[in-house]
Amino acid sequence: MMRSAEKGKLLNAFIKYQVYGIQEKIFYKHPGWKILLGTFFFSLLFFFSLASAFGQNPDRKEDFKVVDSFKKDFVKKIKKLGVEGARKSITKFNQSKDVIKQERLVDQLKLTMQKAKIYVKNGIDTNAINKELNNVKNWHKTAGDGIFANKGTTQTYRNLTTASKILDELLARMVLRKKQVDKTERDLVNFSFEIDSLNSEPSLYNFPDDSISTMEYLKKIVVLSTELDPIDSALRRSITNVRKVQIKIDIEVNKLNSSNVELESFQKTLSSRIFDQELPYLTDKSRYSRPIGDIVKFSKEKGWLILIFYLKNNIWEFCLLVALIIAATIFLKSLKNMIVRAGLLNEDYGGQLVFRYPFLSAIIIIVSIFQFTFINQPFILNALIWTISALSLTIIFKGFIKNGWMYFWISMLILFIFACFDNLILQASRTERWAMLGLAVAGILCGVITLIKGDRKELREKLIIYFIAILIILEALSVMANFSGRYNLSKTLLISGYINLIIGILFLWTIRLMNEALFFASRVYTTQERKLFYVNFNVVGEKVPALFYLFLIVGWFILFGRNFYVFRLIYDPLQQFFLNERTIGNYSFTIINLLSFFVIIGLSVIVSKIVSFFAADKHELGKDKKPTLGSWLLLIRVTIISLGLFLALAAAGFPLERITIILGALGVGIGLGLQTIVNNLVSGLIIAFERPVNVGDVVEIGGHTGTMKSIGFRSSVITRKEGADLVIPNGDILNAHLINWTLGGSKKRIELLLGVAYGTDLNLAKQIILDLLDEDERIYKHPAPAVFFNQFANSSIEIRILYWVRDLKYYMPTKSDLILAIDSSFKSASIEIPFPQQDIHVYTGKETPKKTDKKEKPSE
Repeated sequence: MMRSAEKGKLLNAFIKYQVYGIQEKIFYKHPGWKILLGTFFFSLLFFFSLASAFGQNPDRKEDFKVVDSFKKDFVKKIKKLGVEGARKSITKFNQSKDVIKQERLVDQLKLTMQKAKIYVKNGIDTNAINKELNNVKNWHKTAGDGIFANKGTTQTYRNLTTASKILDELLARMVLRKKQVDKTERDLVNFSFEIDSLNSEPSLYNFPDDSISTMEYLKKIVVLSTELDPIDSALRRSITNVRKVQIKIDIEVNKLNSSNVELESFQKTLSSRIFDQELPYLTDKSRYSRPIGDIVKFSKEKGWLILIFYLKNNIWEFCLLVALIIAATIFLKSLKNMIVRAGLLNEDYGGQLVFRYPFLSAIIIIVSIFQFTFINQPFILNALIWTISALSLTIIFKGFIKNGWMYFWISMLILFIFACFDNLILQASRTERWAMLGLAVAGILCGVITLIKGDRKELREKLIIYFIAILIILEALSVMANFSGRYNLSKTLLISGYINLIIGILFLWTIRLMNEALFFASRVYTTQERKLFYVNFNVVGEKVPALFYLFLIVGWFILFGRNFYVFRLIYDPLQQFFLNERTIGNYSFTIINLLSFFVIIGLSVIVSKIVSFFAADKHELGKDKKPTLGSWLLLIRVTIISLGLFLALAAAGFPLERITIILGALGVGIGLGLQTIVNNLVSGLIIAFERPVNVGDVVEIGGHTGTMKSIGFRSSVITRKEGADLVIPNGDILNAHLINWTLGGSKKRIELLLGVAYGTDLNLAKQIILDLLDEDERIYKHPAPAVFFNQFANSSIEIRILYWVRDLKYYMPTKSDLILAIDSSFKSASIEIPFPQQDIHVYTGKETPKKTDKKEKPSE
């Protein structure tokens, strides 16, 4: 047998083999468990060794010493192994963490480089900006011609005004461009800073311990550096170029601001000395002479420049103007067609001149009103607008007004055009002063001759006389100012006189044409929506309402006052009052924003009414047609007003996210007592979507029968057969038992009860009735009419007749005609229609009562 000592050695060898085997298979593959499992197995080894030692000879003390020494060595080895394993694990963990961080840095650096590359590629074009800067400098120089360079004897109000508008436009462009360039410069600097920050991260330069990983990482760094260098260089070049452009823009903005300040000073000085003599008398020798050709040339350049600027900045307004003219033309043409069909159009268009040329009438009406939406427009635009409107009115006048007044109008129009050309000349010259004198004198002569010889009875608008008188006065003052050397005052009076007359006549005829159109519209469109026009034309008739004349006076005053600098002194403070920002709590607003809110809401309501107006009119004109719009009209109106509300809130600067506050307030209001109103509003939307009833349907609600006239937001209107309009809340329509006769095709089953005398040939009576029903085209053949013998009545056999009519409107006529036909046919066939009869016999005792005609009088 084997001794115990040998057995202990074999057991130790087996345990060590197992421990090292497990370390080889598990410990090094899973280092996180290395220390823990190693300690376990070595502890197991220790205890088995101890057991072996005790098993050899428990009585020997030397064995205890060996065991104790082995135990101490074993503990030291275990501790050393644990420390070394922990150190290796920490080192490996740190290396893994560095690798992950390096990969993240590299990815972030590549992403930032890619963003910077795209930004530089798609960023601002400095060459284009430099080109724009050169244009701005040239335009600045053009604007300053006659003011800062090539100065004449005096500054002119028109030149200062035109130059001021050009400089305002250039300054606005440069300020906008400056913001763009400043933002670009900040973005480029941020990209450069981010790349430098990532590139200088220390973790990026921690290399792995093994050479293979180090070489792979070095290759990655080299590739990254190769990609980074050109992007970094491009960034730095872009920053340099942008900063150069930035400096140029800043310099140009400062120059424009300085020029604007000088212009404002010149304008104030000129306004304060408007009545002072600026030039020599007209008959004296001129102190400064600049060729008229040069003056016209730079005036033309400034005029076209400011016009192009204004058109580009307000392109959508002009698109809206064209759209309104087209819409007005379509409306006038459709109205004219209706009047022709109604036989109301006169051959000579007397009182109907608006329908003679609908397109030209639309131009006059829309342009005359829409011009007030233009803000701070140049005079050249006003001149074009007024000239086009005046030429359109001239064509309408042809053959309508008398020759004398036609010659006067054409003469004034020609003089007005020449005056507009003169007003576009921006620097004074002796040639222009003589031309101004000729225009003023011509205007005076035409005005005086017209007042003296003109037949005022033939004048269509009597107020023109007052405009002619104002023209004569202003032109006479212009002549005196021109002779005395007050150039700016003379020119202002000259153009104001002609503007006063042309605008006055245009406005008078605009109001006349508008009134004619609205008057005939009120006669053609006779539905309830007529109140859209806000004028009761049945009362007013052909007389122009006072509200239109008030509009005329205010509009004329605005256009007339724009020619004077004092108007700007009034207009600018008002503009600042409306545009200055005010703050209440956290909410900032301007007066113009609040006005825009109410205007947009009002316009949305008006557009909604216009939609309802034309839709209701189509329904009235086509009664035989089944309405196709119906309750969809309500959805359209809700959509229009909802869009108007959101646009109004946006225009007012109200944050849309704060609508939750309004909704919360509405919720409280609903809880406090608006349930019924909200119920009706929601019911209206349900009716619009579900469409249980449509406009024009014949319905029966709560015992009330009538035609659905309109479906509104809160309530609907039913026109009863008696003629009265019944207003029913939308909630009641959904809650009540609604009977819609139209929904099933407008057909209706009719029941007619009839009695024939006992002894009548019933088959013959039935056949007669069926023949009569079959002959009537208003009665459906399928389902076929039916005749039933209902019951034995007291004095007749009751017949029940059932039949279907094709439309509800045939209900009463068919029934009436059928009764007449049955009565006639029964008489021809000797069929009696009995009526109830009853004999009453009264007995008193055994005697039969005698009939007496008179009652006995009581004895006195």
